[in-house]
Amino acid sequence: MLTNALTTFDAASNTHFMTDNINILWADDEMDLLKPHILFLQSKAYTVTTCTNGQDALTAFKNANFDIVFLDENMPGLSGLETLNQMKLLKPAIPVVMITKSEEEHIMEDAIGNKIADYLIKPVNPNQILLSLKKILDHRRLIDEKTNANYQQAFRNIGMSLSDRLNFNEWKEVYKRLVYWELELEHSSEGSMYEILNSQKTEADILFCKFIEQNYLQWLKKPEEQVPLMSHRLMKTKVLPHTDDQEPVYMFLIDNLRYDQWRTIQPLLNDYLKLQEEDMYLSILPTATQYARNAIFAGLMPSEIEVRHPKLWLNDEDEGGKNMHEAAFIADLLKRFRKDYKFSYTKVVSHNDGKDLLEKVSTMHQNKLNIVVYNFVDMLSHARTEMDMIKELADDEKAYRSLTKSWFINSPLFEAIKRISEKKCKVIITTDHGTIKVQQPVKIVGDRTVNTNLRYKQGRNMNYDRKEIFEVKNPADAMLPRQHLSQAFVFARKDDFFAYPNNYNHYVSYYRNTFQHGGVSMEEMLVPVATLTSK
Repeated sequence: MLTNALTTFDAASNTHFMTDNINILWADDEMDLLKPHILFLQSKAYTVTTCTNGQDALTAFKNANFDIVFLDENMPGLSGLETLNQMKLLKPAIPVVMITKSEEEHIMEDAIGNKIADYLIKPVNPNQILLSLKKILDHRRLIDEKTNANYQQAFRNIGMSLSDRLNFNEWKEVYKRLVYWELELEHSSEGSMYEILNSQKTEADILFCKFIEQNYLQWLKKPEEQVPLMSHRLMKTKVLPHTDDQEPVYMFLIDNLRYDQWRTIQPLLNDYLKLQEEDMYLSILPTATQYARNAIFAGLMPSEIEVRHPKLWLNDEDEGGKNMHEAAFIADLLKRFRKDYKFSYTKVVSHNDGKDLLEKVSTMHQNKLNIVVYNFVDMLSHARTEMDMIKELADDEKAYRSLTKSWFINSPLFEAIKRISEKKCKVIITTDHGTIKVQQPVKIVGDRTVNTNLRYKQGRNMNYDRKEIFEVKNPADAMLPRQHLSQAFVFARKDDFFAYPNNYNHYVSYYRNTFQHGGVSMEEMLVPVATLTSK
């Protein structure tokens, strides 16, 4: 697959960007002195229309289509600033470059306030004009070319890394690099580059699944210092040590937040918090809320939770909410680690809950530890499956990230973080698992006891092709509860999802291209945990 992608990449990287002829309007009362400049631009295939006053410039601007305007600030009649104002009323999207002899600050401020694209001081030379044109009109193209050239080198480096036997930390670095280029290339006008990245990401996910299958069950038997940081040790390793300091600690767990979504919202926090550490940990299997999040707050694997809290743990077949006792798990965790201090637990599952959170912020600072579970991203992924409007708004990965960012900007969560940051504190932002956009159906047959999740199944009498799944015949090997003697767990890999033979085509059509979780993939298992401090 990587070889095919490389061939495609080489073909794409040899594509030359072609630009249409650029039409320039240039207004200056000393146009005779600028003839060398005009000839220079024409030699570069630019079309230049000239005017010697503001009124003629406005007439030309109204009657023709221009890509950019060069405007002298000091012209008789209509001044450059007056002409600029009227042009912006007519066609606000057309970039205007102001040219002036004056360096007075108020003129610059007036021009900038009117949203000029650039500001040049006379005398200007032809190369200054050309640089301004490229900066304004070719900015996107030049960035695309540079980004694509850089990714070509990164593509080969990542490909070489994938051919090695990677350890967990090296897998984290590979995934970080893939997400970095995903965010860089999503703005590129050259769509083939994004397709090549997706091909490389798919190849990486296939190899990552093999890595998990070879190591996951062994990790659960080894001492914790020899294995990756996993869900059940997240509190012990990344949260509780900070509560030994004087300032209060706030832990925000945003359900279903992938690493790429975190990278999208993280820059929004820079004005309020300083990033102290960014890391990834490994979500346990199944990468589903009832398993992964309970493991986080209990500090135990699911089978251990069932033994220690038999009245609180619910299995897939049991009725009732599966994450209803998180506060009790946290209290027990703190007791085990002899952390005798006040803590708060807040769960936000609606906008009204978010408003209630804002009202509580002022009193939270009295607690040593404050834990907030925010369920919006999880609800968004489910809504995208069930609602056509959300499907259209989050049609692909880029749109899904954009919708997450838009929600965060306008959310009570962001407002709460702003208020919290006004006082000295530590903030930890993390999640319980990620999601993956599923594409390929995998057939499975089971009885009524089999759960409904599309990325993992557990139960008796399940039939499937063992080559297509990650199978755990004995749940105890994965430290998962065992309800029946013949019970097994099976996990979908990369972008697969389970489908029943009955009404198969309708089922596949409905769920393909939806975001799901519970299985094995980088997107679901390699999830962010970040520590920030107030500025």
